Amino acid sequence: MKGLKKKRRVQVILLAAVALVISTGLIGYAMRDGINFFMSPTQVMMEPPAETETIRIGGLVEEGSIVRGQGELVSFNVTDGGETIRVTYAGVLPDLFAENQGMVGTGRYVKGEFQASEILAKHDETYMPREVVDALKEQGVYQEPNDS
Repeated sequence: MKGLKKKRRVQVILLAAVALVISTGLIGYAMRDGINFFMSPTQVMMEPPAETETIRIGGLVEEGSIVRGQGELVSFNVTDGGETIRVTYAGVLPDLFAENQGMVGTGRYVKGEFQASEILAKHDETYMPREVVDALKEQGVYQEPNDS
């Protein structure tokens, strides 16, 4: 009788361990597309991500680089002061999207071009995403916004 209880306990522990491993694997599988790492243009150029990897990229929209195509297609350059990357986006840009302003885009880096699926722009006169500020400070081109 004692051996049967011990055997049953071991079976329950093994079953719980297998269930834990399976549930952890399913959670990781479900989250794979929900995790987007932020990269500056310099980081993208130094270590280009896989074409299948979804990333976030941010920096300043380069002056004079916005080109509006037919329909909703827009392309522009984003820079962090060190490197510049061409961005294409098919959609309507946010109202506050402008040249020399901070932006963050989500998408994929394919064949030397960032294909954005989402573009976020600053939401008031002084806001800039923390990741963009950090990237610009790293390159030495960050300027504090004027309070006037």
